[in-house]
Amino acid sequence: MSDALYDTQLYARFYRDLQRRLNGPNIKDVSLEELREPSCQTGTQTRFGSWGWRSAVSSRIAEKTCNLGSEAVREFNLTDVKKAIIAKAPEELDKVLHLMETLPIVRLRRQMGDNPEYNPKCNLYISVADLKNYRLAYMWGHTMGPVTKAPGPEFILIHIPEEHQIRQQALILPDYNVTIVLGSDYMGEDKKGFLRNGMHAAGALNMLGLHAGTKVVIIRDVKTGKLKKYGVFLFGLSATGKSTWSCHQLGLDWSKGERTLVCQDDICFLKSDGSAYGSEQNYFVKTDVDSKLQEAMYNALIHKSALYENVMINANGQPDFLDENLCGNGRAIIMRKQLKIKRGRWPMAMKNIWYPSINLPPADDLDGLVFAFITRRNTIMTFSQQLTPIQGVLAYLWGESSHSYASNPAKAGESVRTVGTDPFIVGSRGAKVNHFYRIVMDLAANYPDKIHFFQYNTGGMGEIIENRDGVKKIIRKTERVPIATMAAIQRGDLRGTNKYQQSIFGTETIYHAEGADLSEYRPEKYYSQEEINRYLRDLVDGRRKFTEKVAEEGLMPEILKAAEDSYRIAGEKESRVFIPSKKTEPPPPREKPVTRLTDWKPNPRLNRDRGWRYG
Repeated sequence: MSDALYDTQLYARFYRDLQRRLNGPNIKDVSLEELREPSCQTGTQTRFGSWGWRSAVSSRIAEKTCNLGSEAVREFNLTDVKKAIIAKAPEELDKVLHLMETLPIVRLRRQMGDNPEYNPKCNLYISVADLKNYRLAYMWGHTMGPVTKAPGPEFILIHIPEEHQIRQQALILPDYNVTIVLGSDYMGEDKKGFLRNGMHAAGALNMLGLHAGTKVVIIRDVKTGKLKKYGVFLFGLSATGKSTWSCHQLGLDWSKGERTLVCQDDICFLKSDGSAYGSEQNYFVKTDVDSKLQEAMYNALIHKSALYENVMINANGQPDFLDENLCGNGRAIIMRKQLKIKRGRWPMAMKNIWYPSINLPPADDLDGLVFAFITRRNTIMTFSQQLTPIQGVLAYLWGESSHSYASNPAKAGESVRTVGTDPFIVGSRGAKVNHFYRIVMDLAANYPDKIHFFQYNTGGMGEIIENRDGVKKIIRKTERVPIATMAAIQRGDLRGTNKYQQSIFGTETIYHAEGADLSEYRPEKYYSQEEINRYLRDLVDGRRKFTEKVAEEGLMPEILKAAEDSYRIAGEKESRVFIPSKKTEPPPPREKPVTRLTDWKPNPRLNRDRGWRYG
């Protein structure tokens, strides 16, 4: 990370100059209600009364997202594309200042979180030179809540979709809680832009931002017959099942008081007592939902309040959530309080499945706390592994999944690893792993009978992909884990009825699940022992290389030692602790600049006419 690539003095000057432009005559404060009419003018109304839109860009521009600022917030191992963007950032920032006083811009102010301690005030500035951009603010605004007098801090996101796509980029200034999105009209950039800042800024309060859903599960203990209350964290890359499993009822018996109640489906802030503050009031979900298998999500999707992005809507106004011919990333904002299922005797009644709070209770208020890591792999990985606390830390470190044949044929079957399965980490990934280690190891020591760790594979088993003349071809498709089977596994883990045994992965793997037949899902049914050993060596080699990269960003010796010990599953006889080079050790974090966004005040001229009051 060459200092010559970054100009911290220029970033500070940009921030000061930006503040003077945030209240210009071309900027209009708007409420969520005022955004509805101009948004609907460019949308399509469905037969349910809901609205849908299409974007030119249908996914995040992660490969063009760059952090600008002090050494503590910079990304390690930059690509050439990102180096070029950072090098040209000064002229792009200068252009942003010009556009901020030139284009017609609306500002929507909303709040992340609902708690007494940490509630970032989110200020979205979006260009509406193109009328269809109104819907970006309208959709994003529904994910957050109204601004209250609860403590901040203040965040800013400037979104200018009209920038030419050859200069498409997202510039993050974490030292100032500022994000700038240029040349993309994908609403996910607004959502993740604020949440990225939220996870980063939470560190100042000793909280750890997690790319994880949370839920409360009320379940009957088979030994005592009493209802128990579990808190559950669900980690996973986008589209691996966080939303699905945050909402799924797991086949629980509602007539006996059992149920799953969702808190969050994406981002939360973990505290040392095991509690977690929620971030969003409503959810931005992938819409490939089956009405029979994902009942609550489907009911929210067909409610008139849903807002679609890139969902197939036919000529008669009928949305088809499983038709991905035009886009494989259909998304929707669904309202948390529309997550409902039918239960009870005939006539059945609609039952809410949302927890009264978006915040997860602390360990003291629960009978158990579960950290569940969702992976999606298709060869020899069993559908559930029970982990020790340190194995849970390694699962967080490796954040394993794999590329699918459908989404990326060129990389199909290849492993993809993301620390905490969180592609939004600002600065050192090692620091995030260390923070997670300290929190969960303390929790495990203080609540030895309450804290549990699992890894769930929502992919499958048995896939064979061969590389023939440089082209990958699928020889045998994976045997996907049925949703009902995965539900039974998770249900049995909470009830304590599943059975585990030592496995080739060095963990305990499931061999009996309540209400599910697992006898067909054994690696030896699909592969020879030689093939299993090869897959195992590939797994370990990938983990080792990835760990060494993260170690260059600073990993605690205890974590490195545990990782090295785990590699013995591939036949290594002794541990070889990796020592990162001193030349690449992360520098000590610098203090944030004196000028902070909390100094910024709303424009009294614009607010006087509306009579609004800000917390």
